[in-house]
Amino acid sequence: MFDRLAAYLESIQARDPAPRSRWEVLLYPGVLAVGLHRLAHWLFQARLYFLARFVNHFSRWLTAIDIHPGARIGRNLFIDHGFTVIGETAEIGNDVTIYQCVTLGGTNPTNGKGGKRHPTVSDGVIIGSGAQIIGPITLGERARIGANAVVTDDVPDGATMIGLKARSTLVPAEEWLREFIPYGTPCDEPCEEIGGNGNGANASRRIAELENQMAALRAELDEMRAAGAAPVKRSGTDS
Repeated sequence: MFDRLAAYLESIQARDPAPRSRWEVLLYPGVLAVGLHRLAHWLFQARLYFLARFVNHFSRWLTAIDIHPGARIGRNLFIDHGFTVIGETAEIGNDVTIYQCVTLGGTNPTNGKGGKRHPTVSDGVIIGSGAQIIGPITLGERARIGANAVVTDDVPDGATMIGLKARSTLVPAEEWLREFIPYGTPCDEPCEEIGGNGNGANASRRIAELENQMAALRAELDEMRAAGAAPVKRSGTDS
């Protein structure tokens, strides 16, 4: 038991440079929320729904993280900061990282039947701050969800999703997404093709080309203006 706890705390230290010791990680709201959820989920499976909800509400009051007792969570989930909501039928794999203000939300059934309403998050996924993952969709292994992205469709393995509605950045995962990316959002790499035209040009290169073209046009226009302002020589003598 203590070995599993130590491995869990070490996995958080590997993703967060702030803590100076394991004891400090034990005070993280995400760690407390996950620990209390284990108890609430055990009560939920035992059909002790009121007690499960009581633990859930206590955890939410203590940590500002709301995890429904029915949600299924794998190993080494790291919820960095609070204000995160995880719905009843959500399923989370191993080594998942979720930042603040994330919602794993569900659809609103009109027939009165619950069913599978919330997302399935595969192993190694990173979900950035403020992202909204809605509906019974699947986030593939090692997917990265950028900050404030709204995802309502399945995400392929290794894809990075950004925007509202979220779109893929089209960066092959095997090229540079092997390492851990804080907040699931690339900061200093080209990550999207211009206009989706498939030519492989990135934004900075295209902007540089346009600036060069504009500079050439300005130089040509200056030459034309200079030529038009030159005095015109007249033949013969004045009368």
